[in-house]
Amino acid sequence: MNPYGDQLPVRQPIPEGSAFAEAKGIEPPSVTYTISARSKSVDVPVFTFLRRQYGNIPLGEIESIFGFVQQSSLYGGRMFGDRELSDRDVAQLNNAGIGVRIPMSNHYAEEPEYEKSRVILDRYHSKINSVIVTNDDLAHWIRRDYPRYTLDASVIKNIKSHEKIEAALELYDSVVLPMRLNEEFDFLEKIKQKDRIILFANAGCALTCPSKLCYLSISKLNKFKGGEFQCSQPIKERDLLGMVDFPLKPYVEMGFHHFKLLRARPNNMTGF
Repeated sequence: MNPYGDQLPVRQPIPEGSAFAEAKGIEPPSVTYTISARSKSVDVPVFTFLRRQYGNIPLGEIESIFGFVQQSSLYGGRMFGDRELSDRDVAQLNNAGIGVRIPMSNHYAEEPEYEKSRVILDRYHSKINSVIVTNDDLAHWIRRDYPRYTLDASVIKNIKSHEKIEAALELYDSVVLPMRLNEEFDFLEKIKQKDRIILFANAGCALTCPSKLCYLSISKLNKFKGGEFQCSQPIKERDLLGMVDFPLKPYVEMGFHHFKLLRARPNNMTGF
């Protein structure tokens, strides 16, 4: 049977920290991926989606999937159009030892707004699942109320110095670094806690973006209170390279093992 079939797979090895991590004699994979469910329809079973979109990735190396689960004004990074992961998807992933990362990476968060979103956090609170966060206040609230979640410092925080990495790791469990730092080998080599860093395995338009105006504008749009989408491309022309794949061997040899994998949009792009 295809390991990505609609039935729950039997998967080896089991990632460290998963629901099955207590199993004896099972070693975690040397490389793990958190992968995008961008534009996945809830009508498509999650393992069918994985087979179609990421069939070249061994199932045992997929640590988590990030995508929208229910509507929330705390989502950031990209526009909320519809949910991408159904409750059945989440249950099947978790049962297979794969976590779900909830992208609450909005720049702006107020405590009453957080309280409204707790219905989502309540539903998926588990040590196998994670929340991707940009706003530090939100991270503190989640840490206080939901200790079993893993907290990721979003790439949107644009953490690009060793001092900021160390400061972020005092609050977050892991830090996602900007794509362009993949090309700064001297910088990467000097990072102390490489096991808590997530690098991009591939890159899209953010690799060459000078300002990332879209992140701020999408944070406002996801409040559904008006606003407009903004992109730096009309303001400052830049090279659009399509999807850029990074060779992972140099990063693994340096001690990095966790990677974020994006799904290309039509025409091999991840942005406008």
